[in-house]
Amino acid sequence: MPEEVPSGDYGLIISGYSLAYALEGNLELELLRTASMCKGVICCRMTPFQKAQVVELVKRYKKVVTLAIGDGANDVSMIKGM
Repeated sequence: MPEEVPSGDYGLIISGYSLAYALEGNLELELLRTASMCKGVICCRMTPFQKAQVVELVKRYKKVVTLAIGDGANDVSMIKGM
């Protein structure tokens, strides 16, 4: 049986390209589990829709505060999801 990894000792950087595989391949809960073990998660090079998907995924399963930073009007769906 694999040893459980302690949370808070890692960081995760995920690009929009990788996120597409995780969300379309029904791996969203694995992504959320992995991200939850990390002290910080950075999502980059994502479409506005992907940004909104990440915020909605976290809000659906976790009782946590999210921080999302956008640089334009195209990020409204992400910000509204918060």
